[in-house]
Amino acid sequence: MTPHDMVLTPTGLRFRGRRYPCTIGRGGISATKREGDMATPTGAHRIVQMFYRPDRMARPADWATQLRPGDLWSDASEDAAYNTHVRAPYGASHEVLRRADPLYDLILVTDWNWPNAVPGRGSCIFMHQWRRPGHPTEGCVALRRDHLLGIARHVAPGARLIVTPSQ
Repeated sequence: MTPHDMVLTPTGLRFRGRRYPCTIGRGGISATKREGDMATPTGAHRIVQMFYRPDRMARPADWATQLRPGDLWSDASEDAAYNTHVRAPYGASHEVLRRADPLYDLILVTDWNWPNAVPGRGSCIFMHQWRRPGHPTEGCVALRRDHLLGIARHVAPGARLIVTPSQ
Protein backbone atom coordinates (compact mmCIF):
# COMPACT_ATOMS: atom_id res chain seq x y z
CA MET A 1 0.00 0.00 0.00
CA THR A 2 1.04 3.56 -0.63
CA PRO A 3 -0.05 6.83 1.06
CA HIS A 4 -2.05 7.60 -2.10
CA ASP A 5 -4.24 4.50 -1.77
CA MET A 6 -7.80 4.50 -0.48
CA VAL A 7 -8.66 1.51 1.68
CA LEU A 8 -12.21 0.35 2.29
CA THR A 9 -12.55 -0.76 5.90
CA PRO A 10 -15.55 -1.93 7.95
CA THR A 11 -15.76 1.60 9.40
CA GLY A 12 -15.36 3.62 6.20
CA LEU A 13 -12.91 4.66 3.53
CA ARG A 14 -9.40 5.45 4.76
CA PHE A 15 -7.46 8.04 2.74
CA ARG A 16 -4.54 10.28 3.72
CA GLY A 17 -4.90 9.57 7.43
CA ARG A 18 -8.65 10.23 7.56
CA ARG A 19 -11.66 7.93 7.64
CA TYR A 20 -14.72 8.81 5.59
CA PRO A 21 -18.11 7.16 6.12
CA CYS A 22 -19.21 5.43 2.93
CA THR A 23 -21.66 2.93 1.53
CA ILE A 24 -21.06 -0.06 -0.71
CA GLY A 25 -23.12 -2.34 -2.88
CA ARG A 26 -26.37 -3.86 -1.64
CA GLY A 27 -24.83 -7.29 -2.42
CA GLY A 28 -21.89 -6.70 -0.04
CA ILE A 29 -18.27 -7.44 -0.92
CA SER A 30 -17.65 -10.13 -3.55
CA ALA A 31 -14.60 -11.92 -4.92
CA THR A 32 -16.77 -13.20 -7.80
CA LYS A 33 -18.37 -9.98 -9.07
CA ARG A 34 -20.78 -10.29 -12.00
CA GLU A 35 -23.14 -7.95 -13.83
CA GLY A 36 -26.26 -7.16 -11.80
CA ASP A 37 -25.22 -8.78 -8.49
CA MET A 38 -25.14 -5.38 -6.71
CA ALA A 39 -21.82 -6.31 -5.07
CA THR A 40 -18.65 -4.30 -4.60
CA PRO A 41 -15.71 -6.33 -5.95
CA THR A 42 -12.59 -7.15 -3.98
CA GLY A 43 -9.24 -6.07 -5.36
CA ALA A 44 -6.99 -3.07 -5.88
CA HIS A 45 -8.85 -0.90 -8.38
CA ARG A 46 -6.94 1.97 -9.95
CA ILE A 47 -8.58 5.36 -10.41
CA VAL A 48 -8.46 5.95 -14.16
CA GLN A 49 -10.82 8.88 -14.77
CA MET A 50 -12.65 11.67 -12.99
CA PHE A 51 -15.86 13.21 -14.34
CA TYR A 52 -17.65 16.25 -12.91
CA ARG A 53 -20.70 18.40 -13.67
CA PRO A 54 -19.39 21.88 -14.57
CA ASP A 55 -22.86 23.38 -14.10
CA ARG A 56 -22.90 22.16 -10.49
CA MET A 57 -19.32 22.51 -9.27
CA ALA A 58 -15.90 23.90 -10.07
CA ARG A 59 -13.35 21.57 -11.62
CA PRO A 60 -12.07 19.54 -8.65
CA ALA A 61 -8.69 18.59 -10.18
CA ASP A 62 -6.77 19.52 -13.30
CA TRP A 63 -7.23 16.02 -14.77
CA ALA A 64 -11.04 15.99 -14.30
CA THR A 65 -13.22 15.79 -17.43
CA GLN A 66 -16.52 17.63 -17.83
CA LEU A 67 -19.69 15.53 -18.03
CA ARG A 68 -21.74 16.61 -21.02
CA PRO A 69 -25.33 15.93 -21.95
CA GLY A 70 -25.39 12.57 -23.73
CA ASP A 71 -22.55 11.02 -21.72
CA LEU A 72 -23.38 7.40 -20.90
CA TRP A 73 -21.67 4.26 -19.55
CA SER A 74 -22.37 0.96 -21.33
CA ASP A 75 -23.48 -1.91 -19.10
CA ALA A 76 -24.52 -4.12 -22.03
CA SER A 77 -22.27 -7.15 -21.62
CA GLU A 78 -23.07 -8.42 -25.14
CA ASP A 79 -22.02 -5.12 -26.76
CA ALA A 80 -18.53 -4.33 -28.08
CA ALA A 81 -18.56 -1.09 -26.03
CA TYR A 82 -19.34 -2.93 -22.76
CA ASN A 83 -17.99 -1.15 -19.71
CA THR A 84 -16.86 1.99 -21.51
CA HIS A 85 -17.85 5.62 -21.71
CA VAL A 86 -20.21 6.04 -24.69
CA ARG A 87 -22.30 8.86 -26.13
CA ALA A 88 -25.99 9.11 -26.93
CA PRO A 89 -27.63 7.94 -29.01
CA TYR A 90 -26.65 4.48 -27.83
CA GLY A 91 -29.15 1.67 -28.26
CA ALA A 92 -27.70 -0.92 -25.88
CA SER A 93 -28.19 -0.97 -22.10
CA HIS A 94 -26.41 1.90 -20.36
CA GLU A 95 -26.31 4.27 -17.42
CA VAL A 96 -26.83 8.00 -17.91
CA LEU A 97 -23.87 9.83 -16.39
CA ARG A 98 -25.32 13.35 -16.44
CA ARG A 99 -28.24 12.67 -14.10
CA ALA A 100 -31.01 14.91 -12.80
CA ASP A 101 -30.11 13.97 -9.19
CA PRO A 102 -26.67 14.78 -7.72
CA LEU A 103 -25.33 11.21 -7.42
CA TYR A 104 -23.00 11.51 -10.42
CA ASP A 105 -22.08 15.20 -10.14
CA LEU A 106 -18.57 13.89 -9.39
CA ILE A 107 -17.40 10.41 -10.39
CA LEU A 108 -14.09 8.69 -9.80
CA VAL A 109 -13.91 5.83 -12.30
CA THR A 110 -12.02 2.68 -11.35
CA ASP A 111 -10.42 0.15 -13.68
CA TRP A 112 -12.74 -2.67 -12.56
CA ASN A 113 -13.17 -4.95 -15.62
CA TRP A 114 -11.55 -2.28 -17.79
CA PRO A 115 -10.06 -1.67 -20.36
CA ASN A 116 -10.49 -5.25 -21.61
CA ALA A 117 -13.97 -6.00 -20.27
CA VAL A 118 -14.98 -9.61 -19.76
CA PRO A 119 -18.68 -9.96 -20.65
CA GLY A 120 -20.86 -10.45 -17.58
CA ARG A 121 -18.08 -9.74 -15.07
CA GLY A 122 -19.68 -6.42 -14.14
CA SER A 123 -19.49 -2.91 -15.45
CA CYS A 124 -17.54 -0.10 -13.88
CA ILE A 125 -17.27 0.52 -10.18
CA PHE A 126 -17.48 4.24 -9.53
CA MET A 127 -16.88 6.32 -6.45
CA HIS A 128 -19.74 8.81 -6.33
CA GLN A 129 -21.99 10.79 -4.02
CA TRP A 130 -24.30 8.79 -1.78
CA ARG A 131 -28.07 9.06 -1.88
CA ARG A 132 -28.15 9.27 1.92
CA PRO A 133 -26.09 7.79 4.77
CA GLY A 134 -26.33 4.01 4.87
CA HIS A 135 -28.20 3.70 1.56
CA PRO A 136 -26.46 0.95 -0.46
CA THR A 137 -25.33 1.30 -4.05
CA GLU A 138 -25.50 -1.09 -6.99
CA GLY A 139 -21.85 -2.01 -6.37
CA CYS A 140 -20.11 1.35 -6.30
CA VAL A 141 -18.58 3.09 -3.29
CA ALA A 142 -20.54 6.21 -2.29
CA LEU A 143 -19.63 9.06 0.02
CA ARG A 144 -20.98 12.31 1.37
CA ARG A 145 -20.59 15.06 -1.25
CA ASP A 146 -18.05 17.18 0.65
CA HIS A 147 -15.97 14.10 1.50
CA LEU A 148 -15.96 12.93 -2.12
CA LEU A 149 -14.95 16.40 -3.27
CA GLY A 150 -12.13 16.53 -0.72
CA ILE A 151 -10.84 13.16 -1.89
CA ALA A 152 -11.12 14.21 -5.55
CA ARG A 153 -9.00 17.29 -4.90
CA HIS A 154 -6.15 15.13 -3.57
CA VAL A 155 -6.36 11.82 -5.39
CA ALA A 156 -4.09 11.25 -8.38
CA PRO A 157 -4.72 9.13 -11.47
CA GLY A 158 -3.53 5.60 -10.74
CA ALA A 159 -4.25 5.77 -7.00
CA ARG A 160 -5.92 2.57 -5.83
CA LEU A 161 -9.21 1.80 -4.16
CA ILE A 162 -8.38 -1.31 -2.14
CA VAL A 163 -11.29 -3.57 -1.23
CA THR A 164 -10.42 -6.65 0.81
CA PRO A 165 -12.67 -9.70 1.30
CA SER A 166 -12.66 -9.28 5.09
CA GLN A 167 -15.23 -6.46 5.13
